Amino acid sequence: MLNSIWPIFIILSIAYGIVSGNLEQLNNSFFDGAQDAVTITTTLLGSLCLWSGLMSIAEETSFVKLISKAIKPLIKILFPELKNNNKITQQISMNMIANILGLGNAATPLGLKAISSMQKENKNKEELSDSMIMLIVLNTASLQLIPTTVIAIRSSLGSTNPTSIIFPVWVATIIAAIVGTISAKILIKITKKKER
Repeated sequence: MLNSIWPIFIILSIAYGIVSGNLEQLNNSFFDGAQDAVTITTTLLGSLCLWSGLMSIAEETSFVKLISKAIKPLIKILFPELKNNNKITQQISMNMIANILGLGNAATPLGLKAISSMQKENKNKEELSDSMIMLIVLNTASLQLIPTTVIAIRSSLGSTNPTSIIFPVWVATIIAAIVGTISAKILIKITKKKER
């Protein structure tokens, strides 16, 4: 859908620029936009490499193992299907830790790895398992203590106080996580009742 919407917007913008006689501003906006895209991409790429590397190192430390043990009861509640699968629960723990620490760029590959492992265990390959749905909901809510990606973007765009969004991010992500989790649990129960 977006593949057809964006080209239409671009064509309409160019046509309007030509008709309204703003060719010079249109031309300047192309170069300014390209420069901004490179700046933001470079900033995010550096951030992604840094945090992905740190998470790979952190996987081997006792700090992550302590956090994993602390959130294990929560994982058992959220992912009851995975009681005895330590490998997948470890991957989910790493994903949740990366999200909580605000390392969304590092959390994405960890989440994909967990989903891939869950798909191997999934009996019905055509449908998402309950655990896969719950992980997607938690990743979408992305509960964060330090939203490093947003701070990096705000910093690269010249914000005078890039960290001022921390408290609103806490409120928004906590509410999103609670509402998303409760909704997913209710819908999973309703679906199971209908299947019976």
